Amino acid sequence: MTPDAAPPLAHALAAGAVLLDGGLSNQLEAQGNDLSDELWSARLLAEAPQEIEAAHVAYVRAGARVLITAGYQASFEGFGRRGIGVREAGALFGRSVELARTAAAGATGEPVWVAGSVGPYGAVLADGSEYRGRYGLSVEELTAFHRPRIEALVAAEPDVLALETVPDVVEAEALLRAADGCGVPVWLSYTVADGRTRAGQAPAEAFAVAAGNPQVLAVGVNCCAADEVSGALEAAAAACPGVPLVAYPNSGEGWDAGRAAWTGAASFDAALAAEWVAHGARLIGGCCRVGPDDITALGDKLRQAS
Repeated sequence: MTPDAAPPLAHALAAGAVLLDGGLSNQLEAQGNDLSDELWSARLLAEAPQEIEAAHVAYVRAGARVLITAGYQASFEGFGRRGIGVREAGALFGRSVELARTAAAGATGEPVWVAGSVGPYGAVLADGSEYRGRYGLSVEELTAFHRPRIEALVAAEPDVLALETVPDVVEAEALLRAADGCGVPVWLSYTVADGRTRAGQAPAEAFAVAAGNPQVLAVGVNCCAADEVSGALEAAAAACPGVPLVAYPNSGEGWDAGRAAWTGAASFDAALAAEWVAHGARLIGGCCRVGPDDITALGDKLRQAS
């Protein structure tokens, strides 16, 4: 369906759970793309946009009803280091939305929404620091970094902004400030480990920054082990009562930034979807290493839960 024909995502969340897509990078790699680059999947916005569209299509076919764009690791600074000027970089942010929108248009029967990905500052550093946070930057400095990215995405008219894989409260506050008044709803999604943010803050403190913010469509977690989700959702529901929750964990494997390799065994289990729905999750999908087959299985579980 076209963007004009689709009802607002908030209406869909009020009616029940909506299926997100899975990891874009792993699908791009499955299609034969090399992402060993500091721009990661964002490099393909310039060099092979058709590959990104094909990855989105794979998730639409798997049943996803929200597609997250390829801008997670994109930044004006990162593009600039590759010789891409400000104007062209802005166009690439817009292209990320357009590619997802084109893939969504191929869906039949149900609307598909597009979420503009706004990854953390640490992702742009490409050194794994999005899983540590505490960059030594102030809220003001991080807000100044994120605002141009958000403005470029908003110009392309996504349905929602995914402020995702946020490692700490300082960056969450900065992202919300950067998005303030942009005219597009947002979801705020932390990455957590051992029951706390990656920077070590308590979930109650983390989710409190979103409480009472009318622009926030949903709060929750992503890019964490599946067994971390339920506890985080309980904290999110307590801090932001009445706000829909979002959950899209990764495969459960560990990321070794030094070796740029995944380690350990996968533990993602679609059967946990019913538990997440019971906790209030309404946007449910997968992150790194969760592919189209996993999303199809997750969709089956969501239908059973409803």
